[in-house]
Amino acid sequence: MEIAIKKMNSNNAPELATTAREIWNEHFLPIIGQAQVDYMLDKFQSEQAIRQQMAEGVQYIGPYVDSKLVGYSCYKLESERLFISKLYVKKEYRGLGVGRAMFDQEVKFAKENGKSAVYLTVNKHNELAINVYKHLGFYEEKSIVTDIGNGFVMDDYIMVKAV
Repeated sequence: MEIAIKKMNSNNAPELATTAREIWNEHFLPIIGQAQVDYMLDKFQSEQAIRQQMAEGVQYIGPYVDSKLVGYSCYKLESERLFISKLYVKKEYRGLGVGRAMFDQEVKFAKENGKSAVYLTVNKHNELAINVYKHLGFYEEKSIVTDIGNGFVMDDYIMVKAV
């Protein structure tokens, strides 16, 4: 299986939003429930939200297998570290190196830009992702709870990996 990681732009926003909806409804329903999934998709992963993030300097990348988008990730350079905002892979492609291919590209970008580490947030109940991140060399830096509006919070760990 060949994985092609492509930089995305605002023209990819519809495809990214559709992919996000599929992944989030499959993976996050048991963790945060339908109401919060719907709210977060509308607020953070709609076409409009994705375009806005891109306009603010967030870079989206997408892994393609046989010309099909099978996930997505996005990141942003900060003063000392690279923030990986999202890293998602469709269920049938998990465990095949797709997430690792995106992550490796982000680490390379961080190093090329003189950053000392990459970091991300992960839901405290997302055991699959936490285990993957630990396998990749991340450690839990701290626990945070972020109010995202509409009565919802993100209950996360910040996980860090030196590069």
